[in-house]
Amino acid sequence: MQLLYQSHSPYARKVLVFAHEAGLADRIEVIHQETSPVERNPDVFALNPLGKVPVLVCDDGTVLFESAVICEYLDSQHEGRRLFPSAPAARFRALLHQAVALGLADAGIAVRWESKRRPEALRWPPLLEGQLQKVIAACDYLEDRMVDDQAVDVGDIAVATALSWIEFRQIHDFQYGRPRLSAWYRAFCARPSMRATPLSGDTIDRPQSAREGVPHAVAVD
Repeated sequence: MQLLYQSHSPYARKVLVFAHEAGLADRIEVIHQETSPVERNPDVFALNPLGKVPVLVCDDGTVLFESAVICEYLDSQHEGRRLFPSAPAARFRALLHQAVALGLADAGIAVRWESKRRPEALRWPPLLEGQLQKVIAACDYLEDRMVDDQAVDVGDIAVATALSWIEFRQIHDFQYGRPRLSAWYRAFCARPSMRATPLSGDTIDRPQSAREGVPHAVAVD
């Protein structure tokens, strides 16, 4: 299998951590692809009409994209304990945590756009604050719900990788004042799957005008 990957994407990291936890990492060739909302990557668009990573090319040529879809597929490709639980209570807990993590990452990226990446004259402070409040509320929600005394599932992986991006980009100090979440996060980050997949790098945006030789500021994530 081939995984189109970006080393500073929380969604791509989620898939790779999942692969490690499922014992599938040695079956996946990781191919780094840089993407951004203003820089079209034709190799990625050829496989995903949304132009985003992660993208998984399966052994039979099937192409899957979006982290939740890829993770569920990977869970069907190993013989170990399933990371998408089958028991209804555990399954919906895991799916709910995955949904919270997705929203947390989405809101964090929106915060970064309004605080760092968008040209300063175009930033809208009320939108920044609104998205930051979503980040804070999601972390408060997780403070009351993340526990160590259970087997790792897709929800745990999603939460840990989303939080790692929030920390990586210094969006919000979620460990301050949240002792349970902080302890859970530190313990999860010590797992081999997380240690093998560190976040790194920046997104480099080259708008069309810059590619055509017209001077233009370069924004980085």
